[in-house]
Amino acid sequence: MAAILEDGWLESAERCPSPNCNERPTGKTIDLLVIHNISLPPGEFGGACIREFFCNTLDCDAHPYFEQLRGMEVSAHLLIERSGEIVQFVPFDLRAWHAGQSCFEGRDNCNDFSIGIELEGTDEGPYTGAQYTSLAGVTKALMQAYPGITRERITGHSDIAPGRKTDPGPAFDWRRYLDLLNGEESTV
Repeated sequence: MAAILEDGWLESAERCPSPNCNERPTGKTIDLLVIHNISLPPGEFGGACIREFFCNTLDCDAHPYFEQLRGMEVSAHLLIERSGEIVQFVPFDLRAWHAGQSCFEGRDNCNDFSIGIELEGTDEGPYTGAQYTSLAGVTKALMQAYPGITRERITGHSDIAPGRKTDPGPAFDWRRYLDLLNGEESTV
């Protein structure tokens, strides 16, 4: 299982600090995990574009799609690449800017009390076994470090921003992921 260091960084993750974060509001308990997906350009995997986007260094002239990202300040806490490698952009104790306008169980502004994990992928394309394994390992570590995060408090971006977001999409196998949290691989 992954280990979370006292400074809020994941021991085994590559660190790529993002400026797109700030302090959480006083008194907010971290008790929600939000699963996202991202690929830049859409449908293309590998390369440095996601890291550059989360660190405000993306060359928005490098691809026509990037023009709509110009000036955006976004970051998740973690990115899990197709290989299963984990990149951390924001320490867990800080508020990463991943959820945008959002609501969970009547509570707005999910960034205030959540941790955001991006999977390199798309709504329709299958995620890799390595991604599910890494996600389950990180989730177990987060649940241990932040007891407010329970299985019932793990959600997709689409669930906290319905009509606005669709990720992680229908290709995300929730059963497989939850089975891995139980220490078993799904037979599906």
